[in-house]
Amino acid sequence: MQMIPRERVRASLRFGSPDRIPRDLWILPWAERHFPEELAAIQKHFPSDIITAPSPMVRSPRLSGDQHLPGTYTDEWGCLFRNIQEGAIGEVRNPILMDITGWREVLPPYETFPADRQKAVNKVNDFCRETDLFVLAEACPRPWERYQFLRGSANAMMDLATMEEGTSELLGVIQRFYKEELELWTRTEVDGVKFMDDWGSQNQLLISPELWRKIFKPFYREYVELAHARGKFIFMHSDGNIEQIFPDLAEIGVDAVNSQLFCMDLERIARSVKGKITFWGEIDRQHVLPSADPDAGRHAVKEVARHLYDPRGGIIAQLEFGLGANPAVVASVYDEWEKITPTHSL
Repeated sequence: MQMIPRERVRASLRFGSPDRIPRDLWILPWAERHFPEELAAIQKHFPSDIITAPSPMVRSPRLSGDQHLPGTYTDEWGCLFRNIQEGAIGEVRNPILMDITGWREVLPPYETFPADRQKAVNKVNDFCRETDLFVLAEACPRPWERYQFLRGSANAMMDLATMEEGTSELLGVIQRFYKEELELWTRTEVDGVKFMDDWGSQNQLLISPELWRKIFKPFYREYVELAHARGKFIFMHSDGNIEQIFPDLAEIGVDAVNSQLFCMDLERIARSVKGKITFWGEIDRQHVLPSADPDAGRHAVKEVARHLYDPRGGIIAQLEFGLGANPAVVASVYDEWEKITPTHSL
């Protein structure tokens, strides 16, 4: 029996035997500008099962520039990014908080919350009721990355190593804002909420697993508990090799994780968390998606499926069509996932 997209994604997250593997295509402005016709064809043949709700938040007066174009961009917290390449997001070169003792000067963007929150909730609910797609919230808390944006990466690393006065306080400022943002979204009828932090280098975590568990795991547990208490699924994104904390994410109840699977050992990942968490993509953006050979996409799908596919669910066929990706490879990835059905033998 054919499912509607919302049912299909829910079945995959609950290991409830979806009729096929759900799809989710992330589209960056670079792809829209460089491959509009190819993108339209991919979307026609392989429509996504997941959509993001439009944000009811108010635009911050601190925002300026375009984060995906060369030049400067200032975000809603006042952090200034410098970008030298189209399609990528730049770096914070001059952090606004050079001295951690000035943590009280950090002003979270509470001005972005709508004055009439119930009206904002109703607006999101109207959107959710008009679609049969699985709806994710637009908000995406990122406590570790926000800390880096405010302090600079080198300072942030030293802060975690020394935990000088002000470090915990600044993390608390960030966490309180993000919890209030999630509290608003979990009052709506979205199906799921999400959060992110890039924790991996190419081959290991950026900090020790012990330090991660002490400082950040409790933050994420709070997100999960808030989401689940209100009947929402919760998704996480993290780039790099995060193999060491995958079991922790499953333990605290994260429903789906988007990670760079090809930075990790798929066999070990399968042994530790297969059947406990849904793999929300992804296909390698470093080597596979930019390849000139569409078969590279097919081989990548087969490799992921060989280790992680379960006909009960646990996979969302996701990839990012962004900087450098070959549209022919993107299409081949979704075409290959389409061949893997509950009756398919790997």
